[in-house]
Amino acid sequence: MRLRNVAALTIFGLWLATTACMVGTKYTKPPAPAPAAFKEPLPEYFKETPGWKQSEPADQTAKGNWWEVFKDTQLNGLEEQVSVSNQTIAQDEALYKEARALVQEARAGLYPTVTGSVAVTGSRVSANRGGLNGGFSPAANADIPLTGTASWVPDLWGNIHKTVEQSISNAQVSAAQLENARLSIQGELALDYFQLRGLDRERRLLDETVVAYQRALELTQDRFAQGVASRIDVVQAQTELETTRAQATETDVQRTALEHAIAVLTGKPPAEFSIPRTPLEQPPPPIPGALPSQLLERRPDIAAAERQVAAANSQIGIAMAAFYPTLSLTASGGFEGSSLVNWLTWPSRFFSIGPSLSQLFYDAGRRRAVTAEAQAAYDATVANYRQSVLTAFQQVEDNLAALRVLQQEAEQEDAAVKAAEESLSLALIQYRGGVTSYLQVITAQEAALQNESTAVSLLTRRMTASVSLVQALGGSWSVSQLPTPEQVSEKLPPPPQNSSNP
Repeated sequence: MRLRNVAALTIFGLWLATTACMVGTKYTKPPAPAPAAFKEPLPEYFKETPGWKQSEPADQTAKGNWWEVFKDTQLNGLEEQVSVSNQTIAQDEALYKEARALVQEARAGLYPTVTGSVAVTGSRVSANRGGLNGGFSPAANADIPLTGTASWVPDLWGNIHKTVEQSISNAQVSAAQLENARLSIQGELALDYFQLRGLDRERRLLDETVVAYQRALELTQDRFAQGVASRIDVVQAQTELETTRAQATETDVQRTALEHAIAVLTGKPPAEFSIPRTPLEQPPPPIPGALPSQLLERRPDIAAAERQVAAANSQIGIAMAAFYPTLSLTASGGFEGSSLVNWLTWPSRFFSIGPSLSQLFYDAGRRRAVTAEAQAAYDATVANYRQSVLTAFQQVEDNLAALRVLQQEAEQEDAAVKAAEESLSLALIQYRGGVTSYLQVITAQEAALQNESTAVSLLTRRMTASVSLVQALGGSWSVSQLPTPEQVSEKLPPPPQNSSNP
């Protein structure tokens, strides 16, 4: 009768496990503040570009490399090295693998655990040990148990399923953070690269100016030798020449630092890396835009923030499951004998089986506090998600405005450069003719150099603003590239044999 009662309780426990329900709230993606249109108008050249397309949630095709829109083969080669050799990306890839392993670890909790053990023990009682009848004969005993144990905690209220769900969301967060880091580093490399090329353009301008100032100095020296010009004119011309040479040398300090930064981004020691001088020439290319509603599908940081909300929602379910009872099913059995002769015989068998149900009745409000903590953490992640969306729209608006204003400013500066060059030409003619002093030439020279330098700076800023706009639009990424729950749940391949792990 006792065995029948145990069997009945076990069957009841299995029935209860199969008819359990999930507790907690069903996840719904929180709404985000997305305007119908950007405040800044999209550029007139908005169009489809090879390797680019407007993002769609259902789109499963991989998009092209965003940096190829700049049509710079040297930049293309550097960007390709980032994903292969950058150590920050390598670190985030390892963290993503760790998150996937945690999914498998959490999923293992849905299944029973089985253990086995075998032991050999011997014992002998003391001859001086007292017994019920005043004493007994000493004896030596042997014990050889072979035991197998299976235990299972059914997921009655969805606690383990919520843990698995949370681990999957965290793995997707890690995957999105990996892509956000990749986009950030690729963008940083492009920014450094175009700033470096802008410095090359600045250096070329200063070198050309040095040549022009050298000719002006020679002209002044000739006029001084003829008694037409004063010594002060020669000294002023010499000052302008040496000052400009110093400015040209100064650009090398900034260029070297940028070159070193690019080397590290591509995973190389600065001593083994160099970039040939290539002055920046072309204006920024057309950058395809996106609708505000599409921006939410293109930013990996927004995807990461949204998946964090999903993980926080799962945590609420985990906390709520603590209010319900826990069922455990345990079974063990095996063989036990005193010698190898009678060890694995039918009379040596033993077993035990039975369910247990436990319920916590009083914990001084701990479970309620944990649930309130989980709800507050969920509210915080929702706020963080919405802030990420607002920040994304701000970044797009900032860079659209920057491109529009800088383009207008560049056009105005081009007109100023032409006027300054004409003023310098007239000042030199008048000086040669003895109509004006060399001070007028110096003033015209400084104005021309200043305007030409500003034009180079504007071109560099327009290129970097284009890169920043691409980053703000999410690069080539789309939320359709986020790994699915099935993908993050796949078993990881074994580590390579030559791994440095202990």
